Amino acid sequence: MFDLLKAPVFAVQEFFVLTGAAFRNIFRSPHYGDDIALQMDAIGVGSLPISALIGFFSGAVMALQMSRALANYGQVNQTGSIVSITLVRELGPVLTAVMVAGRNASGIASELGSMKVTEQIDAMRALGTDPVQKLVTPRLLATSFMLPLLTIIADFVGMVGGWLIAVLYLNLSSRQFWSTAWRVLEWNDVAQGLAKPLAFAVVIALIGCFYGLRASGGTQGVGRATTQAMVAATVLIFVLDLMITKVFVWGAS
Repeated sequence: MFDLLKAPVFAVQEFFVLTGAAFRNIFRSPHYGDDIALQMDAIGVGSLPISALIGFFSGAVMALQMSRALANYGQVNQTGSIVSITLVRELGPVLTAVMVAGRNASGIASELGSMKVTEQIDAMRALGTDPVQKLVTPRLLATSFMLPLLTIIADFVGMVGGWLIAVLYLNLSSRQFWSTAWRVLEWNDVAQGLAKPLAFAVVIALIGCFYGLRASGGTQGVGRATTQAMVAATVLIFVLDLMITKVFVWGAS
């Protein structure tokens, strides 16, 4: 029984050690600004088209689905408020994070795993460079900065998708849609919509780096680490989503 628990407990311990080292290196030199900028481009700019696409269709689908339910109560004119709240509080942060996890957590794990199995990381240590400071911290900072921005863009594009559906299919005016979408939002909703992607970004970056640095066994090990990183990051996103939602719900009550 205890032998079965050794591996997962040791893995959790390693993850928190890596997390502590990555955050500690934020305040230590060198900061590798070029690496941070490169990762921001790969993670943020590279994910922008798919984030906008997912946001647009999420907003459009939400407007179509909720308009049918609201029609039963004669409240179709409230479609904008439903789309706005749903995107800002929940769909925008979660869907964007899941997409970034699938694209970047697996990519980070694959990249670092390839470096690990080809002994590039050992060579880095031999030359006196801290692999965590050089490889992990720049990815953590880049993801933490870019994911909230991607979420904001996805939220806005999603509202545009909902607006198009409202105008073209629900016979609502632009004024009706945008006035209800804007007025329903409170500071609690905006804070929730920004806190979630920031927490998700930390998880995505650290999970990808963690599994990448633990990869072993050649190309098969890299593939296994890539899959594990994507699955673990996605699961933790939904766990964190529940926890953060609980905090904000209790805070608002």
